[in-house]
Amino acid sequence: MLTPTTVSIQVKPLCPLFGTCGGCQYQDLPYEEELARKETILKDLIVKELSLPEDIFEAITPSPESYYYRNRLDLTLRKRNNGERQMGFMLPGTQRLQEVTNCSIARKEINDFLVVLKEEAVRKLPEDYKVANLVVRVGDEGKVFWGGIGRRSLRMEEKDYFWTIVHGRKIFYALDTFFQANLSILEKIVSRIESLIQWEKDTVFLDLYSGVGLFGIALADRAKEVVMIEECRDSVTLAQFNVNYHQLENIKMLVGKVETYLPAILKELDGKPCVALIDPPRGGLASSAIETLGAAKSLESLFYLSCSPESLARDLKHLAKVGWKVRKIMPFDFFPRTRHLEVLIWLARS
Repeated sequence: MLTPTTVSIQVKPLCPLFGTCGGCQYQDLPYEEELARKETILKDLIVKELSLPEDIFEAITPSPESYYYRNRLDLTLRKRNNGERQMGFMLPGTQRLQEVTNCSIARKEINDFLVVLKEEAVRKLPEDYKVANLVVRVGDEGKVFWGGIGRRSLRMEEKDYFWTIVHGRKIFYALDTFFQANLSILEKIVSRIESLIQWEKDTVFLDLYSGVGLFGIALADRAKEVVMIEECRDSVTLAQFNVNYHQLENIKMLVGKVETYLPAILKELDGKPCVALIDPPRGGLASSAIETLGAAKSLESLFYLSCSPESLARDLKHLAKVGWKVRKIMPFDFFPRTRHLEVLIWLARS
């Protein structure tokens, strides 16, 4: 999460709730200035932890869409003491709810559905429920589904899975799986990773914290073998569905913690050219994972994708201590108009 700095050039925010709901911080800036500010904040944060040359930072890659890009919204439905139902966003650090009928960073299909969503959720809300956390989502196909009331309400049938096309392949995801909120920029980051890897005929690609398998599946044709490790069962279900859908026989799926499986996998692959991508949760890497990556001498390159520059800066400092050197820092604006930023790091053995 990046903290905004003093505003010098202002424009009229697109959303009338800007400054109230707490979701966006940069709607009052021209997009070019928002990007420049994010770059500056990121550099200051990383340089504070590591002494790095200026040319190691690439210019931020802008999002093709700076508004109406989010494929997911998380909303709260609340019943007040007088029986009135409210639906919207909980204001940060408070118990107050800001009602929302339109969100300028959410996909238009979601915005068109919000009135219907409230009606359907109110009808479904049991009398003894005072609060429900709703999830509404859409994919490239334009279908909108929601859940959040009742056990397993986020589970979807295979025929209803959302999808987006990346590198010519459909990648399926669901209400109950993690997936990037901005579909419009995914192709750019996959292509950047692909361009930096020295692919050989026996290259093994390790997709760690693989989720539904986005990167491993998108790059499966370039590698002799892909190993995906993921511990979330819902994501594993979608990953296996994606692998089966594309009939990919060079992908091995391991269910569990990266820290558990990685040492044995690296020992098994010793002598083969290996490249790993890590895309950990917002909190970053466990110390045991950093130690394992430090001992992984067969790894030629390591890519670290992070949505939290703070935990990223901390982990880069620790990775440097176990033999990894930062070669490139590549920010991607996955979250226009907000303080958040996705960052891709390319590391090699020091």
